[in-house]
Amino acid sequence: MKKKLLTSLILIIFYLMVAIPFKVMVVIPGFTDIRPVTILGPIFGLYFGIPGCIIFAFMNLVMDIVGDSLRWSSIAGLVANFAGPFFILMFWKKLKAKGVELTLKTPGNVGLFSLSLILAALLEAVIITPAVALTYPDVNALTFAISVIANTSIFPICFGIPIIIIIKEEIKWKTCIDKMKFDVIK
Repeated sequence: MKKKLLTSLILIIFYLMVAIPFKVMVVIPGFTDIRPVTILGPIFGLYFGIPGCIIFAFMNLVMDIVGDSLRWSSIAGLVANFAGPFFILMFWKKLKAKGVELTLKTPGNVGLFSLSLILAALLEAVIITPAVALTYPDVNALTFAISVIANTSIFPICFGIPIIIIIKEEIKWKTCIDKMKFDVIK
């Protein structure tokens, strides 16, 4: 239990260390900003599983509160910020069950990982954008959706993939998926 609490505390601190310095880069005031912290979503999901997804989503809500951007649509943001990392976790779990390893050593796997990030970004935009459009009709839904997709795919692709390569290939940390056992029939 102490290890889980310590891990959760470390994830929260790490999230804040990445999120706070960039909170000032606003795209749509009160709704969206440039968010390099999205690089942590796939990392939290893949390495810490569902608890990592929950912490990532919860910390996004905390940043909405602290950043004075708490809106009704923040509920959709909470759901989406859980769903994105969870989708990536499940995507790779399904692939591992089919015999595909999560390794970013080949261009094909980097491409497949990038695809999972883009699909997760689309999922997040599909969850958040209608909530924003319905509750705040003055916000341009297309601009908002594009900013969500860009934030939740560009940063993880450009910066998250290299970080995961270092964590997985150099430091040799195992993802939650690496620890799962599957009987694969070839």
